[in-house]
Amino acid sequence: MTQAEGTERRGRRRGRRRRGEQVMVPEAHFTSYYGMPVLNKPVWKPLDIAGYLFLGGLAGGSSLLAAGAHATGQRALARTAKVGALGAISLSLVALVHDLGRPARFLNMLRVAKPTSPMSMGSWLLFGYGPLAGAAAVTEVTGRFPRLGSLATAGAAVLGPGVTTYTAVLVCDTAVPSWHEGYRQMPFLFAGSGAAAAAGLGLIFAPAEPARRAGVLGAAAELGVTQVMKRRMGLAAEPLEQGRAGRLMRASEALTAAGAGLAVLSGAVRSRALSAAAGAALIAGSATLRFGVFHAGVASAQDPKYTVVPQRERLESRGFSSARQG
Repeated sequence: MTQAEGTERRGRRRGRRRRGEQVMVPEAHFTSYYGMPVLNKPVWKPLDIAGYLFLGGLAGGSSLLAAGAHATGQRALARTAKVGALGAISLSLVALVHDLGRPARFLNMLRVAKPTSPMSMGSWLLFGYGPLAGAAAVTEVTGRFPRLGSLATAGAAVLGPGVTTYTAVLVCDTAVPSWHEGYRQMPFLFAGSGAAAAAGLGLIFAPAEPARRAGVLGAAAELGVTQVMKRRMGLAAEPLEQGRAGRLMRASEALTAAGAGLAVLSGAVRSRALSAAAGAALIAGSATLRFGVFHAGVASAQDPKYTVVPQRERLESRGFSSARQG
């Protein structure tokens, strides 16, 4: 059957549906040979990799918050953010190495620098960011070498946005439908989520106005970008709203919204307890977001529908367009 004949047949089928005739062919249920999925599901360990995504965002966001607090004389907040950045990036590397199985596998990724590989660039980014975050935290806690500490704080803040968002590029640069289809918005989503988590840490241990503002802005970005991403992803957004991933995403939205509201309220009444509650909610909301995104990707890889249907729609669209031009 030629492309034009296929287009004509689809047109007749659409015409019959418009006239109200009953469709005799049932809706297709997409399967594959021997019941195997079209894609192999990600083999990453959920706790390790979802935790790695969250902790990287927390570290990068904390370094930005630390630089701002350092520059404006908010010493308690700066110390909290610097120590938090070092702790988060250290745990993030532990989670990554645990998933890889051997530390040598991470070191092997530093043998080359490949600009087209998110994993290669991410490895070098972590390699540069970790020592800067460590120097910023150690000099802040000990009070030694303040000039070196200031330079390290600034350097960590420069690399912080990359640390926060490169993991979004990493997961989107795959064939997994619910990750790949969100590639336009996912980095912005991770950026907002990382800022909210960093602000949450500050609100727990050193509540100050900059942390409140960062928490509200980060939460607004996270909630807003989530809705935009879901609308633009089309069918691939379904796993984000169903099953375990859907429950995690709904919990994330509720926690993030509650955290932002409590942050505003704690600033109005000057309550340390409310600040701590707001911070805990923002951190929990950021963490559940990463776990929700992770499990949505796994679910979309296991169901052939999320791979086959978008491919057929793209092919039909191109065929229809070519027939019209001919």
